[in-house]
Amino acid sequence: MTTPEWLKPGIYGALIGAAFIAIVGFTWGGWVTGSAAEKMASEVAEDRVIAALVPFCLDMSRTDEARVEKLAAIRETSTFRQRDAVMEAGWATMPGAEEPNRALAQACIEGLELDAS
Repeated sequence: MTTPEWLKPGIYGALIGAAFIAIVGFTWGGWVTGSAAEKMASEVAEDRVIAALVPFCLDMSRTDEARVEKLAAIRETSTFRQRDAVMEAGWATMPGAEEPNRALAQACIEGLELDAS
């Protein structure tokens, strides 16, 4: 079967138009792949969970009998080691968890700085 000569420009135009729409959609239109959408949703969910757990961390720091000593130790450490100091203090370990959460420790530091001022 032979295609008519007038059909070829229409087919080429449709292919070029589809490629153009896909390029524009993914670069400026905000389209994302399924895996990118899952990654973004996972990051947002983790951020929200950490934000929800910060009050527990701050409450654990307020009710700790050795609060003054631990806060002094946290303040004495260098800025990039403060997260480890909060984890060692036990304030970033949620009940039922075996290990402290690094992201929670970092968020707790920010809350402690606001709380301490």
